Amino acid sequence: MPSILIVIPCFNEELRLDPTQVEALLSDPRLGVVLVDDGSRDGTLALLQRLAAEHPGLIDVVTLPENRGKGEAVRVGLRHALDRGADVVGYLDADFATPPAELFRVVDAIFEAPAVVALGSRVRLLGRQIERSPWRHYLGRVFATLSSLALRLDVYDTQCGAKAFSRHPALLRAVAHPFQSRWAFDLELIQRLLCDPHDPLAPSDFVEVPLQKWHDAPGSKLRPSGMTRALWDLALIARRRARPRG
Repeated sequence: MPSILIVIPCFNEELRLDPTQVEALLSDPRLGVVLVDDGSRDGTLALLQRLAAEHPGLIDVVTLPENRGKGEAVRVGLRHALDRGADVVGYLDADFATPPAELFRVVDAIFEAPAVVALGSRVRLLGRQIERSPWRHYLGRVFATLSSLALRLDVYDTQCGAKAFSRHPALLRAVAHPFQSRWAFDLELIQRLLCDPHDPLAPSDFVEVPLQKWHDAPGSKLRPSGMTRALWDLALIARRRARPRG
């Protein structure tokens, strides 16, 4: 069994999920993939099952009977990967806005730092190909700044869809029950790790990996109403983070 399992949440991704990109992840012999169908109403499940049949032992398919949202799809996938005994788990968006080669860099940071959590970070610098629409970039910067304050963690980019985690008791507990946040689940997961009652992570357990390439893929399911709910979720996360442990 691969020692690293990457979760890809899928909801109505029949036309967007590129099988060649999934196969590119498998070019790293350490990696396997967990494809989670989040109650899709198109041909996504059939596509996922075909990929799994073509790569036995390297791709698992997990199905949710109804659409539960990206956060729940990721959580269920991470729990499945940990139950399979993976040493490192992670997740990646189905649109592959983060290319496979960049995901490899995020995973490698777990071992090189070393770190418990590695976060892909979309930093626009000369010499990097970070292609993001202006409105998403500036809205994202506002949200990221508020997120850093809420988490009490100096993090640049909480919402990039490429993250990796070393197996850790706090992570096992963090994914044991559903997230309360539908859109801000990344923040809630980090908050759970920082506030674990038995073995909380410290800021030094986290590392950010500035991506070399990232592109804004069309077809995002985030709507203005979703951003409003994400801000509300952020306020709740900040309140929980502020509570003293014990």
